[in-house]
Amino acid sequence: MKLQTEKGEIRISGDVFTNITGAAATKCFGVKGMAVRSATDGLVHLLKRESMSKGVKVSFNEDSSVSIELHIIVENGVNLVAVSRSIMSEVRYVVSRMTGVQVKSVDVCVDAMRV
Repeated sequence: MKLQTEKGEIRISGDVFTNITGAAATKCFGVKGMAVRSATDGLVHLLKRESMSKGVKVSFNEDSSVSIELHIIVENGVNLVAVSRSIMSEVRYVVSRMTGVQVKSVDVCVDAMRV
């Protein structure tokens, strides 16, 4: 993504957005971690800290904003609506604060619950 400022051009890699998003989401209460669905067996797997960006999809919009889709695994017994709203709010705030880019939407997909 390119941002034009009065001092010049700033280029932000997509990896920056996925790493910031993954870190912000996993810090929220009730989140066990990021998830990825295996292509071979179709099962959902919990990602390790090093590869949690695989559970994030970032789309760059024409109006210089981003849309984010997260795949997460939550703890058993938590309120899914409350956890999802918390993640949406936190991700929107952290990404826009750290990059200066407006976040158009944050979609949270709960792929599994773990004890």
